[in-house]
Amino acid sequence: MNRFSRFLARVLLGLTVSLGAVAGEAPLLLASADAGRLLGSPDARIARALQDIRGNRLEDALREVDRVIAQRPDFRLAHLIRGDILMARSRPLTGLGTSTRAPADSLADLRDEARARLLRYIDQPASDLMPSQILQLAPQHRHVLLADASRARLYVFENVNGEPKLVSDYYMTIGRNGTEKRVEGDKRTPVGVYRILSQVARQRLTDFYGAGAFPLDYPNAWDQAQRRGGHGIWLHGVPSDTYSRPPRSSDGCVVVSNPDLKDLSRYIDVGSTPVVIAERADWIDRDTWTRTRDGLLQRLRDWKEDWEARDPDRFLRHYSNKLAMRDGQGWLNAKRGNILNKDWIRVELSDVNLFLYPDGDMAYAEFRQNYASDKLSSQSSKRLFWRMEDGAWRVALETSAEAHPSTQLAKR
Repeated sequence: MNRFSRFLARVLLGLTVSLGAVAGEAPLLLASADAGRLLGSPDARIARALQDIRGNRLEDALREVDRVIAQRPDFRLAHLIRGDILMARSRPLTGLGTSTRAPADSLADLRDEARARLLRYIDQPASDLMPSQILQLAPQHRHVLLADASRARLYVFENVNGEPKLVSDYYMTIGRNGTEKRVEGDKRTPVGVYRILSQVARQRLTDFYGAGAFPLDYPNAWDQAQRRGGHGIWLHGVPSDTYSRPPRSSDGCVVVSNPDLKDLSRYIDVGSTPVVIAERADWIDRDTWTRTRDGLLQRLRDWKEDWEARDPDRFLRHYSNKLAMRDGQGWLNAKRGNILNKDWIRVELSDVNLFLYPDGDMAYAEFRQNYASDKLSSQSSKRLFWRMEDGAWRVALETSAEAHPSTQLAKR
């Protein structure tokens, strides 16, 4: 193995490998049901080229890169790798991008992109694992998206009898300063559970947004309660002269290539499709996933039944002490009064979505609520944000479905 191959083994993967244990010799892993699309994609070809380089098969790597460039002449990473392969014929190379005089920050971005693209094929979650953040999907949601910032991947899951089934995934870009958006202009991508509000056609946008855009409902109710600022977080494409952007280069939006955005749109139902954005997606075994889901569903049933039992003390134990302290005695008295002044209460819950929130010990449920009593009947869309408190899930925020903000181009 030459020095260039050893460099890729170390830098692209962050691993030290021996000559006899090169991870690049392993076949590409295509775990999703969309493997046919991926095999001939620029994504897969560039990953194979990087594996060929790591296996010291430079001519094979060059052929793959040439195929990529024939497909996508605007793929900057492919041109960079091609230059390195040609240079390696005449002299040893010590790293990716040695053959170019590109600025150091541009090279760092391209190296990050190479790492992300290769890791997609050698670090795919096993097919028997489940995404911990997605626990139950209501029937009206055909699909759900899960953005994994650490892997620079946007996963698509199909709703199969309320459970998520992985069907596809895409390389993506997030904010240049990472996740955990707090204020407008911080160039960070928010972490949370969001909804695609609308679709903005390409004709209504500048070329910067590429093939189109899907605005998200950031800031959601939890973001607003935490006083997180900024707005205008979208899922969108790239300029027409660009194939892809580095993993961290947006102003806070989630960005994919234009071909991927067009393909992704077939999974999106405007106004319905949930989008979970996490710093890192967690994949767990089915037994653990099932226990987590069932435990939270039981907690929701207990909340409903204690409400119907008209026992304010039991019912209020489902709420966070911090919520009671924040909203004061008036909030507690109102909750008690709303229960005690009824002769009977019936609550029906349907269309339940259930997620583990990506930013810590928090869970999120949204559902249709049919409420009836001897004095009032109503239908609403309810949202409960639970926090883990004293070893139990307790409601930290309760809202009805918020009104969606208007779509506009804005700073993030």
